[in-house]
Amino acid sequence: MMLNKSCNLPLDKFINLCLYNKKFGYYMKRNPFGKEGDFITAPNISRLFSEMLAIWIICFWQSLGSPKKFNLIELGAGNGEMMKVLIESFRNFPLFLKSCNLIIYEKSPSLIKIQKKKLVKNKIIWISRISKIKKNPSIFIANEFFDAIAIKQFKKRKNLWFEKFVNFKNLKKAFFFEKKTDMKKIEKKINFKISQNQSFIEYSELGLNYLKNISKMIKKSTGGLLLIDYGYTDKKMKNTLQAISKHKFDNVLGNIGNSDITHNINFNLFKKFTKQMGGLRSNLTTQKKFLVKMGIKQRAEIISKNQNFLKKADIYYRLKRLIDEKQMGNLFKVMLIKNQKNKFKLGF
Repeated sequence: MMLNKSCNLPLDKFINLCLYNKKFGYYMKRNPFGKEGDFITAPNISRLFSEMLAIWIICFWQSLGSPKKFNLIELGAGNGEMMKVLIESFRNFPLFLKSCNLIIYEKSPSLIKIQKKKLVKNKIIWISRISKIKKNPSIFIANEFFDAIAIKQFKKRKNLWFEKFVNFKNLKKAFFFEKKTDMKKIEKKINFKISQNQSFIEYSELGLNYLKNISKMIKKSTGGLLLIDYGYTDKKMKNTLQAISKHKFDNVLGNIGNSDITHNINFNLFKKFTKQMGGLRSNLTTQKKFLVKMGIKQRAEIISKNQNFLKKADIYYRLKRLIDEKQMGNLFKVMLIKNQKNKFKLGF
């Protein structure tokens, strides 16, 4: 495996190498989703999840005044399952569908292939740069998008800050080490006092950049970002770095390029970061509360009505995975970022 010349990289650059390197990056060479993959996302557990989102999207579009032209952008569409069910649901609302530019933002060529196969005959534009989006009202949907973006980590010791690096001169014996860093420079770069009241920092520079650029678009052209991801709301940041392989936790340094490296979103940071931009409002709830308010239980009842026992049991088993507090119900949060003037809060 050929790596770049420097064998010492800050954590985020190392993660990017593992996930997105053109030759051996985890997301670049395979489909990590589903039973054969390393994890299953909510749209692949039950189509009910995507159906609830479809209803939410249509109602949110109405709150924007039902614009005749608007963009619906899915950020990182995985294996395309969510977009497939969204479109199937939208077909019952022809006026909505006619007004909608369907866009998928995706970096992985192998996932684009899978998505195109699944979404054949649908008018979808694939983009690899957010700036390519036309200046219409835009609704962004990010389901498990932000957790897959590389993070930086810093620790404070005796009023000095140290950044986490990885040495992988020998791939079999890669190890973490720390380097002293200038926190003021970092805060100037992201234009945000991230170190306030913290002794440990974990954040994604690229993630905050996405948040900033999308928020700017929302402010200019109206619209919103619906963000669904696992995370926490504590004010103090914590170390949530983890690797997943074959549905189990793996060693971050032990399986380079073959496991997914991820983290939990600090929603408190996202909230503060967007608030600082001004003109925006954010709502936050758990996946359980959101889906229940959207009517997922009633929908499960309707579709299980004339089914046999096994089919019924399967529908409810999948529903439980989505909303049970011990499963995805509490761990996953749903956040909406929109213009301050928009009072829409369906699902929150």
